[in-house]
Amino acid sequence: MVRAFLCGMTQAAQAPDSGLLAYASANLPRYTSYPTAPHFTPLDEAALRGWLAETRPSDALSLYVHVPFCASLCWYCGCHTAVTRSAARIARYGAALAEEARLLGAVLPAHGGVAALHLGGGTPTALGPEGLIALGAALRQHFPFQQGAEIAAELDPRTLDTRMIDALAGMGLTRASLGVQDISPKVQRLIGRVQPAEQVAVAVERLRAAGIGGINMDLIYGLPGQGVAEVEASARFAAEHGTDRVAVFGYAHVPWMKTHQKAIRLEDLPDATLRMAQAEAAARVLTDAGYVAIGLDHFARPEDAMARAAASGRLRRNFQGYTTDDAPVLLGLGASAIGRCRAGFFQNNADERGWLAAVGAGRLPIARGRAFTGEDLIRAEIIERIMCDQALDLSLVPADILASARPKLDPLIADGLVAEGAGRLAMTAKGARFLRHLAACFDAYLAPAATRHSAAV
Repeated sequence: MVRAFLCGMTQAAQAPDSGLLAYASANLPRYTSYPTAPHFTPLDEAALRGWLAETRPSDALSLYVHVPFCASLCWYCGCHTAVTRSAARIARYGAALAEEARLLGAVLPAHGGVAALHLGGGTPTALGPEGLIALGAALRQHFPFQQGAEIAAELDPRTLDTRMIDALAGMGLTRASLGVQDISPKVQRLIGRVQPAEQVAVAVERLRAAGIGGINMDLIYGLPGQGVAEVEASARFAAEHGTDRVAVFGYAHVPWMKTHQKAIRLEDLPDATLRMAQAEAAARVLTDAGYVAIGLDHFARPEDAMARAAASGRLRRNFQGYTTDDAPVLLGLGASAIGRCRAGFFQNNADERGWLAAVGAGRLPIARGRAFTGEDLIRAEIIERIMCDQALDLSLVPADILASARPKLDPLIADGLVAEGAGRLAMTAKGARFLRHLAACFDAYLAPAATRHSAAV
């Protein structure tokens, strides 16, 4: 169900409820999968081939292609990426992507064709115009695409000159997700990503002129030197440029995992109180501009397909976040890419050299994964519906699973974050930002006091 967040306070008038700060500071998974990636274990190629062989003729495919290169490193980045300007290295990687597509296409039995393609990174445009066109041709050579398939890419506006946009249009791009983060020059300097707002505006104009009609913008709160005013200005910028979908993510400061984040001083980061105020401010600006709040951190125009899916209970969540993609088979191509099939999750070798060596030897470059066992699929459905609907129909929950969730669930109800009644659980206005806490109640693998995940808000 779609429900607007309660966000009528101003920075000056009212600070977030101090009683919520402990919840906001908790370390919890983002639940883009269940079981989550830390619980993946080694998986061999023979097992994966067996899993993929179970693909059904009616199964639509979704493709995710990971391009782990950037010309420079943004200090806030939590992605699997590397800095390179080596044309030879990038060309070698692009050729290996085409070969991996061939290997996967040969393994799969008859299927329903590709319904969605998502290019992520890193920076997919690192492949260059010719590389993008070659990649698109290789994918279409080895996989049939459904008519009207969505083709989306995460894009750095600084790379979108005319030749690049023409190449993206030539490969059939239908949706562009622009990494905006924050339009404040001060904040941009502190995160190592200087990107004038005017440059983003020009990129939007060029994309639309090329016939790429779906425009998303990704914003981040909780960045160094960032206050409520900066977050509000960035959200207003996205709305004023007619963006169809806006994602507002909380910065995840995990320098023990991403050592380049040590360039960001801890004392420059907003505390939990300010982070909550920033999240509320972004929601207020966007909902006042007519956007519908979706799930935890997305906003969409009411006429957008994502808003319609959320309104009808068809919203989905996968490794790319909230999506309308309901394909039962997701294939991940590239170093570290994650896929899913009916049997479980599978992830490629994250080491570029290891991935290249496997592909070059004619092997699927699998490293690890997770077979679904026991209650995994039931709990996965419960968690996905919570994350997408902000509510849960208790008829979906077996009695023993609900009983096991009670020790974590009852405090959320007692604190007014979750309401129970009429056979359902629902987030209250007070608890709207704490979806991950409700989802965690049904996570059988989450260790107490886990610290390898990001802050909840």
